[in-house]
Amino acid sequence: MPGFFVIFLLVVLACLGLCLYALGYLAQGRRLRDLRIALTAIELGGVGLLYYLFRTHETGGWAGAMTLPIILLLVGQLITLAFVVCAVLGRMLWRRMQYAPYDAERRRVLKNAALYPAAGFLLSSYGAFIERTSTVRRDYTIPVPHLPPAADGMVIAQISDVHLGTYFSVEEFDLLLRETAMGGADLLAVTGDLFDDERQNEAAAEVLAAHAGDYSDGIWYCIGNHEYYRNARPLVERLQREGRVHVLLNSAEQVAGRGALYLAGVDYPFARGDAYVPQRAAYFAAAMRDVPADAAAVLLAHHSDFIDDAAAHGGVPLTLTGHTHGSQFGILGQPLFPVFKYTRGMTETRGSYGYVHCGNGSWFPLRIGCPPEIAYFRLERKDV
Repeated sequence: MPGFFVIFLLVVLACLGLCLYALGYLAQGRRLRDLRIALTAIELGGVGLLYYLFRTHETGGWAGAMTLPIILLLVGQLITLAFVVCAVLGRMLWRRMQYAPYDAERRRVLKNAALYPAAGFLLSSYGAFIERTSTVRRDYTIPVPHLPPAADGMVIAQISDVHLGTYFSVEEFDLLLRETAMGGADLLAVTGDLFDDERQNEAAAEVLAAHAGDYSDGIWYCIGNHEYYRNARPLVERLQREGRVHVLLNSAEQVAGRGALYLAGVDYPFARGDAYVPQRAAYFAAAMRDVPADAAAVLLAHHSDFIDDAAAHGGVPLTLTGHTHGSQFGILGQPLFPVFKYTRGMTETRGSYGYVHCGNGSWFPLRIGCPPEIAYFRLERKDV
């Protein structure tokens, strides 16, 4: 989240600078000054409030109600500016290609261009109210060397980053689990950031456990960073003790009835600087400690950096991660803000596949070119 917010802040500041310049096409004198002061106050005030809310991880109640209109305003403005810049540049290039003489009136391209802000705010509203709630299905086939015959054809479904709260209710979570089960999965993997609202966490845990019978191989879960922010670690440990959900915290467990197939899961690494890589390595080593050398293993991790640990190990054919939300903005299937080394989709290194889930919910309530998803992975035996 910090990296995404820094990029978002830089984009907003660049947008503000261009907008302050563009206002010169619309007004002059004292009116121009007043418009620039008002726009600067709105922009910086909105960004400051968003930073406070996300820094304190407070997105429920009044905070959630405040967040949505601010985001719609800022993103709508960004999109509007992008449209205007493209139109101005396109018109300038066309005029030069036609050798048209300079016309001062043409500079006032924004004066009657109500279409630009209308398109910008319509697109941001689409991202907030339509695409954010339009879940897509993605299917993958994963070749696995030495896959036990009992696991050949097994289907694992993945959901991630539900971010229970203002923008994702317990009822919506229940519907998501029902939809996922109807997709034909044998096993459900949940890769963190589910329990994100202390008022609803208990109810969501009951809903999660109640759906365990929908999957012949059960529900398997690893923890994310927001569970720590929302004091949900004790709840996760209780689920682990009760046994209805397979909770993997730097541990591994054999999938019953599937031969030598193991699922491993890691905790979320909070270390920074020089301590980060050693902590990540220690978590991965602990998770793989009980996995036999000749077994096939699927790793569940919230942070996508664990894809590298799994590939270096050589005995993990598939790693399922989340955390990035796919950057929540994309173009032509690619993330618009690739803050992480692995931000969205499938990657493959030396026969080890890693997947970064786009998430099902979000603390940033808007998606454009990056819909929520349910991912299905069919394991198939690969001859070696």
